[in-house]
Amino acid sequence: MTKEHNKTPLFDALKEHHQNNVIPFDVPGHKKGVGLKELADYVGKRVLEIDVNSMKNLDNLSNPIGVINEAEELMADAYGVDHAFFLINGTTSGVQAMIMSVCGHGDKIILPRNVHKSAINGVILSGATPVYLTPEINWELGISTGVSKEEVKNAIKEHPDAKAIFLINPTYYGTTSNIKGIIDLAHRHGMAVLLDEAHGAHFGFHPELPSSGMNFGGDMAAVSLHKTGGSLTQSSALLLNEGMIDKNTVKIILNMTQSTSASYLLMSSLDIARKNLVLKGEEIFSRILELVRRARVEINKIDGMYAFSKELIGSNGIYDFDETKLSINVSRLGITGFQVYDLLRDDYNIQMELADIHNVLGIISVGDTEEYVDKLIAALKDISQKYSRDKRIEYKDYILERPQILVSPREAFYAKTKTLALKDAEGEISGESIMVYPPGIPIVTPGEIITKEIIDYIEFLKAEEGILTGTADPYVDKIKVLMTVTSNK
Repeated sequence: MTKEHNKTPLFDALKEHHQNNVIPFDVPGHKKGVGLKELADYVGKRVLEIDVNSMKNLDNLSNPIGVINEAEELMADAYGVDHAFFLINGTTSGVQAMIMSVCGHGDKIILPRNVHKSAINGVILSGATPVYLTPEINWELGISTGVSKEEVKNAIKEHPDAKAIFLINPTYYGTTSNIKGIIDLAHRHGMAVLLDEAHGAHFGFHPELPSSGMNFGGDMAAVSLHKTGGSLTQSSALLLNEGMIDKNTVKIILNMTQSTSASYLLMSSLDIARKNLVLKGEEIFSRILELVRRARVEINKIDGMYAFSKELIGSNGIYDFDETKLSINVSRLGITGFQVYDLLRDDYNIQMELADIHNVLGIISVGDTEEYVDKLIAALKDISQKYSRDKRIEYKDYILERPQILVSPREAFYAKTKTLALKDAEGEISGESIMVYPPGIPIVTPGEIITKEIIDYIEFLKAEEGILTGTADPYVDKIKVLMTVTSNK
């Protein structure tokens, strides 16, 4: 790192602007909170006083040449990349921009099927043709993990004209693939490597954490600093290494998909989070790793629970593991992860990140404390004592494997559709995506065949009161399917 990371140029400029008490005849219309008094009274007047719009002294995110540019240069230096772009529409906008920067209509992109919905939407927006990789599966835990280098090699052999390879680093559950090996393989075949590092914003700031793919020569990465780096919700960064992708192309595409009314609260939080990660990251994550390691030891003493970690490395496509993801398998309790998730929230006032049939997941990051972790451990012990059953949950997750695609996602998205009851949609081509959120990984996407297994799994998720999204029908009792098939691409 070459720059002075104790500086926060954007945040400092915002504070100076606030101190000058400028009279606003611009937007936002609440005018320093006067027109939104109820919120100002609750969160504090100053928060709304610094909710301002772009102006000369505060720069403009669409074409940064002042303090935003300085802050982005510091962000790039923090991650050891050539360029960084602030994102105020979340990592979703960064994932879409990555794909649209490399792929045009009909271009092939190789990607795992367990990608976030933002990647599928990026494929739709760009018109690219997806070539899906089947992720490795740990059937005992009921999770998809990484993709093997051999799987990628086979995909490249079958599709040597693909423009890019899209990788997840890490998965929601903390597993990583052989990122360096795959990047080297892709570059030998002239393919750009795009990285969804939404859950890896903290990588690179402690020697015992996995590495960012950008350190291995990845071309672009979208990182959610709000998830694990400490910035405000919806603030992220897009990282770029020069060579295969043009910086100005990325800038133009971001300006197509991002708001022109960038939040200075969000951008300032990125400026501060970057400073903290660089100057205090090793100290912070030493503490976090100590917390989460102790938590795993205690949880693994609880009957029916297994907090898995680095012992999985070397199996099922798992090359490394992010210990800050507190993934807990609860299938031996005889109740589902969804039930444990609900119990923690409703009975113990503890909000976990997500649940599936067999697991619950907590993210331990910069703001967690020993007190929080101890309360979680105590709650899990209590749940084991009160709710454990003799019979293990045997229901098998619908694990995403390579789907049958009859129509490209973009063509299916714009095709004429009809609405059917979900139970009657077996064998039809989906015109919509369906996903449980979080994690936001589509169960089915536009252009794919709807199978009986998909329908059964969705009905199971509904019965477990999982949060399903993606369909026009808010209750997911109905789904749009294509009326006719016009292509086999």
